[in-house]
Amino acid sequence: MTIYTSTFPDVELTDKTVTQRVFEGIDPDMAILIDGPSGREVTGAQFIGGVKSLAGGLTARNWGAGKVLALMAPNIPEYCMVFHASAWAGGTVTTINPTYTAHEVNHQLKDADADVLVTIAMFADTAKEAIKGTDVTEIVIIGDAPEGMVPLSELMGPPMEEQCPVDVVDHVVALPYSSGTTGLPKGVMLTHQNLVVNIDQSLVPADVGEKELTVAFLPFFHIYGLQVLQNIYLAGGGGLVTMPRFDLEMYLKLVCDYKTARLWIVPPVALALAKHPLVDSYDLSHVIQINSAAAPLGADVAEAMGQRLGTSATQGYGMTELSPVSHISPYGKGKPGASGVNISNTESRIVNPETLEDMAPGEDGELWVRGPQVMKGYLNNPQATAETIVEDGWLRTGDIAHFDEDGYLYITDRLKELVKYKGFQVAPAELEAELLTHPAIADAAVIGKPDDEAGELPMAFVVAAPGQSAPTLEEVQAYLEDRLAHYKQVRVLEAVDEIPKSASGKILRRFLRDRIGA
Repeated sequence: MTIYTSTFPDVELTDKTVTQRVFEGIDPDMAILIDGPSGREVTGAQFIGGVKSLAGGLTARNWGAGKVLALMAPNIPEYCMVFHASAWAGGTVTTINPTYTAHEVNHQLKDADADVLVTIAMFADTAKEAIKGTDVTEIVIIGDAPEGMVPLSELMGPPMEEQCPVDVVDHVVALPYSSGTTGLPKGVMLTHQNLVVNIDQSLVPADVGEKELTVAFLPFFHIYGLQVLQNIYLAGGGGLVTMPRFDLEMYLKLVCDYKTARLWIVPPVALALAKHPLVDSYDLSHVIQINSAAAPLGADVAEAMGQRLGTSATQGYGMTELSPVSHISPYGKGKPGASGVNISNTESRIVNPETLEDMAPGEDGELWVRGPQVMKGYLNNPQATAETIVEDGWLRTGDIAHFDEDGYLYITDRLKELVKYKGFQVAPAELEAELLTHPAIADAAVIGKPDDEAGELPMAFVVAAPGQSAPTLEEVQAYLEDRLAHYKQVRVLEAVDEIPKSASGKILRRFLRDRIGA
């Protein structure tokens, strides 16, 4: 067995909750949260006070210890406050993509057994529809609330001065949803210890400076935004300039206005920074590092971006099930195409996915990771948990990779079926299930079609129902509009006579990939 270990010293496992750890790094006098569009500032003292007051209010309404708070909002300062108030009160937060349809939100609310939904007025109609048939009886609105809903300001109560006692090893504080290596979205159970140790692991090589700001457009509902930006930056003594949605011109302006040293991006933004003419209008000479994650970034794009901006272009690797970081390019220095090295307390193996034997150094195989940041498991899904976390605590990532002689990780392919569209996960099984409800579709399969700008485009192969013609792309898109989030939408459609399947009925996606490759 070949185990790749970290060259960084181990960090200590503590009994701190994630909010206690974040509070440690906060400067009370610093503006740690800045709303990008308006410039509204929240100081460290205001943040801590708000978290404690909201935790008291949640507890008074019986939405604290042991309860699940669903949070569906864009990146605004209040998002961070709500997350940590629930954590401080001993609750669990399930983070929901605000672009989800009511159908999708309803599924997550039921699966997570949510007790209350916090959102903004823009999504009030979706929220009202989504809570039908769930245990959620009240909707809390950040800002002015429509009639029949509760404004967040009303929840502020006497401050809860001390953390509600929890078992940091066992208590699930964050419940984001991920498709894992395959299948429908599943609740990823992340404990306080998972998040705290990953903060400490990441800060060793990440080299985030005190009082350092970064622009946070990566959504907080996604583990990349939730941990790498919200928790790691605040715990490291830094702060965030929040963006509710990505806009290249606003992003570049905020990066320049606040002189942010590091940019945390995804591959589609890397492509824009490498090629978009708008970039030439801004002085980005203060940027010392651009780090891309969430999907592999080609070495050519990374190199072009780094050369254009005259800075270091690096990559990291992780997944929701790893809280999320396992590999980082140390101290802002990386290798072209590499996803970094093992962080502290982290071991990796490269395994033949069929024989489960370890591959020789330099050879490709499935990446397995072990460390204290590995999730507790999938909510309500012991089978998926057992298939993902195997003997001795190794987590099967579903990604094909190898290590070089210096311990740098290179992701070359993936076993898992997920489509990565602009950094977002699209589960083929979920999209296929919705396509099969269309009356004119008898069978369907979905793969990712490579695309320079988006990374991959969700591409559907459909078989027409007997006696009918296959629907057009426009008809399918119209049908899915109210059923799935925009990023899950079918972008390419091809009608076929049959879907290639194995004897057991499993879709043979490699034949479909070969078909578009040809």
